[in-house]
Amino acid sequence: MALFVFNSASKMVSSPLVILRFILICVTLLCNSLAEAKMNPTPNIVLILTDDLDVSIGGMHLPTLLAISSLMQFVASPLCCPSRASILTGKYPHNHHVVNNTLEGNCSSTAWQKTQEPETFSAFLQKHGTYQTFFAGKYLNEYGSKKAGGVEHVPPGWDHWFALERNSRYYNYTLSVNGRAQRHGQNYSEDYLTDVLANISIDFLENKSNRRPFFMMVSTPAPHSPWTAAPQYESSFPNIKAPRDPNFNIHGKDKHWLIRQAKTPMTNSSVEFLDNAYRKRWRTLLSVDDLVEKVVRKLEVRGELSNTYIIFTSDNGYHTGQFSLPMDKRQLYEFDIRVPLLISNNIHYRSKLLIANVDLGPTILDIAGYNVNETQMDGMSFLPIMTGKGNSSTWRSDVLVEYEGEGSSISDPACPLLGPGVSECFPDCVCEDSYNNTYACVRTVSQAANLQYCEFDDNESCSGQSCRTPGVYDSLFRFDPQLMFSSLVPHRNKRRQTLK
Repeated sequence: MALFVFNSASKMVSSPLVILRFILICVTLLCNSLAEAKMNPTPNIVLILTDDLDVSIGGMHLPTLLAISSLMQFVASPLCCPSRASILTGKYPHNHHVVNNTLEGNCSSTAWQKTQEPETFSAFLQKHGTYQTFFAGKYLNEYGSKKAGGVEHVPPGWDHWFALERNSRYYNYTLSVNGRAQRHGQNYSEDYLTDVLANISIDFLENKSNRRPFFMMVSTPAPHSPWTAAPQYESSFPNIKAPRDPNFNIHGKDKHWLIRQAKTPMTNSSVEFLDNAYRKRWRTLLSVDDLVEKVVRKLEVRGELSNTYIIFTSDNGYHTGQFSLPMDKRQLYEFDIRVPLLISNNIHYRSKLLIANVDLGPTILDIAGYNVNETQMDGMSFLPIMTGKGNSSTWRSDVLVEYEGEGSSISDPACPLLGPGVSECFPDCVCEDSYNNTYACVRTVSQAANLQYCEFDDNESCSGQSCRTPGVYDSLFRFDPQLMFSSLVPHRNKRRQTLK
């Protein structure tokens, strides 16, 4: 029986197709290959990492005949680079010190390369000497920056390296192919990135050594903006709209000031914009479906599927209209911090655990037979629990969520009345981030509690009656970000200062 893990605490995910097809393909081919495959005592591992795929908005539909196990996975930070750093290192942001998507925020900086890259799970796998390691796709948002070694830099731990320069794109990009630049244009058959990653992955599986197990990480651009679908999928889902869940287009009157500044109700143009983006996101995921199918079928043909763990997840979630925020991530709510987690292999598991993405690295090393206690990772391996060799009653009930806000020191020309200090102010000058959108949270899930406690590092506080009365939406309210900041320089919170 195959294992399939997903976030059952939520009923929805951004695309039902990418998850459904993953499960159907794995079930069908895994069952067919079990009798044929010669079991290698050391399993192979495939990690497929999507970009901005939420689990709280959309619809997940799974066949009732499948044995479904459930895990709740939360990200350590709801932003690409800090979250990816947590996956790679198994550490929370306060320990790997990647706080945003900029070089100044330690995203693929020389400091990151010197102090953290040697401590990633891939580096340990390579050091262990058994695994062939392969990476293809988006690494970190600032990877390839000339100030940090350019695409010539190949992080330790990777035998085969096909990394995207900078952030997610579908055309007109550069790959680092083992440290050499390979430029791509806008010809679909040769350049569409998700398909290129699929083809590179298949080439690796066909040409790798059969005498050693392998670890393969494929990091897709989808469903990140600019949401460019493959030509054959450009007209898919013509009538789909962003889900109108209970928090859609609702004023967050009792939330942080950044949430309260959102215009409610949203303008028709904002709603149309986010509906269109939602459709485009789904369309890009159809190519991820194709990639997953190609990889799984290749493993089946080679007789390796039954001895391969396939992990499918995302770096962070996403929102489309919740609390009247048009679209982005970066917030501390479920739609931004919960992501899908699916794992297939010849094991069976029926419990619920609170998983953080800092647990992926330790679990991968545990699968590979590496002693996780020899690392400095913050996460825990959930492999013993899944295989029935551990006690789920001793599993932790709390994980951390951390984020340091980003803002601009100058006013956005498109929104001059907002002043400096805020960022991501679109559409209709609704800002998704600011310097003091900086917080630390404890997310708790247990039999006795399901809650999240957060503290913001800002100057906003209540006193007396204002602490007991929820906010009331005022349509005439105009916020002044300059009143929320002690200075108009990048925010340096006390948590980071104590770590230096």
